[in-house]
Amino acid sequence: MNRRAIYPGSFDPVTNGHLDLMRRATCIFDEVVVAVANNTRKQKLFTVAERMEMLRETTAGIPGVTIESFDGLVIKYARQKKINVLIRGLRVISDFEYELQMALTNRRLDEQIETLFLMPSEGHAFLSSALIKEAAGLGADITSFVPEQVAERLRRKLDPRSP
Repeated sequence: MNRRAIYPGSFDPVTNGHLDLMRRATCIFDEVVVAVANNTRKQKLFTVAERMEMLRETTAGIPGVTIESFDGLVIKYARQKKINVLIRGLRVISDFEYELQMALTNRRLDEQIETLFLMPSEGHAFLSSALIKEAAGLGADITSFVPEQVAERLRRKLDPRSP
């Protein structure tokens, strides 16, 4: 049996917390499709292509992970891929209400697709892409929060004068 799941998100940028969840998910599933959302309603720092490239670089050592992008509803994407499990991360209690609403909405849209919540390791539970972008924009060293190549891309994106 080939157990597959989708881990959808914006990954703007990918963090060590995201990577932690991917590693955990590959212990449960044979294949984890990391699906980069192309949500044109939200302003992103990195393009879909840049986010996918960063993900490919940072997941190269995680067997069973594939990187794709999708438009529209993740439920429709899951149906197209014939995958019936969505993985979502729960970092802190404030994530729970939003994630529960989304999971219940998705269940109403397709009751055959389940949402599996995973918690990151304690060392990553506080990480958010938004917080990391803010810290990076203010010149903080973010290398303990994201892989080095992601930190470098953030530095270049947020300060075009940097080498």
